[in-house]
Amino acid sequence: MENRIMLAHGSGGKLSHDLIEKTLLSTLGNPILNKLDDSAVFDLCGRLAFTTDSYTVSPIFFPGGDIGKLAVCGTVNDLAMSGATPLYLSLSFIIEEGFLTRELEKIVASICQTANEANVQIITGDTKVVNKGSADKLFINTSGIGLVPSGIDISGANAQPGDKIILNGKLGEHGIAVLSRREGIELNVPVGSDCAPLNKVVAEMLEISTNIHCLRDPTRGGLATTLNEFAQQSNVGIKIEEDSLPANEAVLAACELLGFDPLHMANEGKLVAIVAPADADKILTKMRQNQYGTEANIIGEVVEEHPGRVVMKTHLGSSRIVDMPVGELLPRIC
Repeated sequence: MENRIMLAHGSGGKLSHDLIEKTLLSTLGNPILNKLDDSAVFDLCGRLAFTTDSYTVSPIFFPGGDIGKLAVCGTVNDLAMSGATPLYLSLSFIIEEGFLTRELEKIVASICQTANEANVQIITGDTKVVNKGSADKLFINTSGIGLVPSGIDISGANAQPGDKIILNGKLGEHGIAVLSRREGIELNVPVGSDCAPLNKVVAEMLEISTNIHCLRDPTRGGLATTLNEFAQQSNVGIKIEEDSLPANEAVLAACELLGFDPLHMANEGKLVAIVAPADADKILTKMRQNQYGTEANIIGEVVEEHPGRVVMKTHLGSSRIVDMPVGELLPRIC
């Protein structure tokens, strides 16, 4: 029989220590984590960014990623969207009794690979095991700390009329990837999640210009929610061009078939930047040199008209209001 997680793995005794040492430390170990103290102690100075998030995606393995990769990318990206350089992450597992050990090992390997790509260290964590039926396989919580360089002021409240809006790639790939695997939908052209750490592309943007006013990764609620948040926080209008949006034809076809709006679909490797117009072109050029920004495009601008609203000029030349989605389009997407 294959090895499975037992309640005793969460008891704090020998099996707990075996799980930590053989499955976690053997893959994720570093000088700070290896101490296994109740808290991590490390040196930092300057302005800090701190974030935390929990991941309950279903299924835990999906085209283009898994819950482990998602957890690291999500936390790294949240730090990067404030202009911070992500440094340290915590990692906590809530594991359902009976979960296959080999699947946990696969997820830990994915966490390690993604953390290495993002150049962050996992320095503390926790593991709990709950009775079968009390959780759905595996939940992960991560927190992250990063340093914000001096002179950086990025906030959803900083958008100004005349600013340009940049999107780094195609929309909806994560949402369709998870949905297709969850529901067993066979697509003619398979869609993989865009899940990726974006801290390096943000760092490269900031090397070119500090005139980046707003950054956000459009995860749950998609691009529509992110743009509406910017419009409301900054009390400005936002105008986008449908023809300027990078499009994945397979995602568009799937959304049309299923009755979804691509602007509402979740993403895990996309960012929206609102930047000063004088620097927009050089920021865009720099983004396109990064593997996660090759399809970046200017999709619209900030305007004085219709404050708090997002309006899109369609393919047909008409205009429509882009609202946030109402309700939960796809539960447990991240």
